[in-house]
Amino acid sequence: MKSLLSKSPAYQHGQRLPLEALLPGTRGSLRLTVNPRARRISIRIDARAGEAVAVAPRERLLADAVAFARSRAVWIAERLAARPEGTPLEPGGTIPVHGVPTRLEATGTTGAARLTEDADGPVIRSGGEGEAFSRRVENLLKRLARQALLERTETHLKALGQRPVRVSMVDTRSRWGSCSPHNRSIRYSWRVILAPPAVLDYLAAHEVAHLVHADHSPAYWSVVHRLVGDHRPFRAWLRAHGQALHAVGR
Repeated sequence: MKSLLSKSPAYQHGQRLPLEALLPGTRGSLRLTVNPRARRISIRIDARAGEAVAVAPRERLLADAVAFARSRAVWIAERLAARPEGTPLEPGGTIPVHGVPTRLEATGTTGAARLTEDADGPVIRSGGEGEAFSRRVENLLKRLARQALLERTETHLKALGQRPVRVSMVDTRSRWGSCSPHNRSIRYSWRVILAPPAVLDYLAAHEVAHLVHADHSPAYWSVVHRLVGDHRPFRAWLRAHGQALHAVGR
């Protein structure tokens, strides 16, 4: 273990180191990542994978990223210990949809998942068993997310006088969305369908505003404010509940 952290070895993008080497008794791994867009070395927690991620702007700085992770070893261990338990997509479970607790029920058939409502509130009923049930529910969530995000994206595009864009759904672990102004495309995490509608609307506004300003300057945030008003509560909600949303289906 000790040799992994001594004499600044040549680390590589994608390499994983045991957290035991950073702090004895800590389970899990430290994933090394190079992101040329990063302005500085940073550490984040990938709640879904159950590991810490050290990010460096260049590969030659990965050794510094490991050293930084070692200095934050206690923080990493605490964050990993505090991460939400997984919420499997299985009959009898409950997940948020549009921010509202929604029950999962099996129909005993092979039919697709459907979101309905009964006297006890919203419920997703789906056919299939085991992984087939989970897959049907996830496919429904992706369809709902696409429908809602397309609608809100179009609304914000019209408000800013912008031309249509290509929209796609992804399942990223660290970003809720991304915008590429040069090829007019926006990618959203489908998991935002689990959040309240106002948070989803903010995410759409956030990405559409990047078509006007491709940075996070004051001018950019003024565009976001123009679309959804005070954006701070929505950003705070995602920071507070994001890990729980990533735990759904895990």
